[in-house]
Amino acid sequence: MLRLAIITTHPIQYNAPMFKLLAERKRIEVKVFYTWGETAIDKYDPGFNKHIEWDIPLLGGYSYCFVNNISAVPGSNSFKGIDNPTLIKQIETWKADAVLVYGWCFKSHLKAIRYFHKKIAVIFRGDSTTLNEAKGLKKIARTLFLKWVYSYVDYALYVGVHNKSYFKKHGLKENQLFLAAHAVDNGRFAQPDDEYKAAAKKWRYELGIREHELTILFAGKLEAVKNPGFIVNLAKKMMGLPIKFILVGNGHLEKELRTSSLDCPNILFLDFQNQLKMPIVYRLGDLFILSSKSETWGLGVNEAMACGKGVLVSDRCGCAADLVTNDQNGYVFSIERSDDVINKIKEFLTHKEQVKMMGMASSRKIAEFSFLNTAKAIEMVIMNDFNSHHPIK
Repeated sequence: MLRLAIITTHPIQYNAPMFKLLAERKRIEVKVFYTWGETAIDKYDPGFNKHIEWDIPLLGGYSYCFVNNISAVPGSNSFKGIDNPTLIKQIETWKADAVLVYGWCFKSHLKAIRYFHKKIAVIFRGDSTTLNEAKGLKKIARTLFLKWVYSYVDYALYVGVHNKSYFKKHGLKENQLFLAAHAVDNGRFAQPDDEYKAAAKKWRYELGIREHELTILFAGKLEAVKNPGFIVNLAKKMMGLPIKFILVGNGHLEKELRTSSLDCPNILFLDFQNQLKMPIVYRLGDLFILSSKSETWGLGVNEAMACGKGVLVSDRCGCAADLVTNDQNGYVFSIERSDDVINKIKEFLTHKEQVKMMGMASSRKIAEFSFLNTAKAIEMVIMNDFNSHHPIK
């Protein structure tokens, strides 16, 4: 059986189920090399402004190891934060046939990409886009540097159309690119739907939300890049209408947002909710909104769609082009034109049946964006590479 070494910084709730699925399918043998080290399990998340401990298993069902990280300041927020002198030796000892690297912008990850080039297949996974690129000389210099980085990559798994354009811009060819779309555990968010709906209905009642009120929900970090202030401003402009806005999460902007919303009875704040409760959280809203200024994808949109919700998504989010079709399962808007969003929400207010239809369309569309399809794409890349280098005689 062909062996795939996966290099990534730390256990993530969006990746662990797919690693487990790869192991269960037994088409290839996988082992995950976590480069942050064991301290990544219990970590402070600066985005949420608190310690986060996920309530779903992240280390079960697949082979993994924590690689010793000698960085003075370990972490995924700097190039020098991931420094693993033994990583390459450990992968070679395991006798990997291919290596899949999540992210290049860490010392050990980039070193591994360069080292394994032309030794075994080097597969890259990242979700960068060109949506919010720097301008001028800085852009030119970065483009040249990225072309150099990706010259060591044999194949890239792209998550959507903007990510594919990014890889092509930086030198990768069509035959090196394979669609492995961003996905969440759709089944966990979708079922049991009736139980989740009943729990959300009870919660809405406890929050004082009336049945006739249209509810728009945001869930994520309350930080500048997520642009939650845009949602607060929407709420202020729509006071007096039967609409409620719910912001779920914590972060550096929380105090400021709460203070500015004291005179807005149509805004509700909820603290960070862990993974097992999120299927209920998304059902608090009739629509989900993501108003980010810059977002390579936006997996909250996947989650909301898996919960059967229509979505309002900023055009700065990488997922918008792949997941949202205007007036079918949601609406893509510009954060520079808040009046457009307001008019669209008012339209939904008088056509609530359309909101339900969009939610149904979301459920159908998100089925294409699954861990199974991602796992199949990874397997196909490895099998194709092996067969191209070992043709049957």
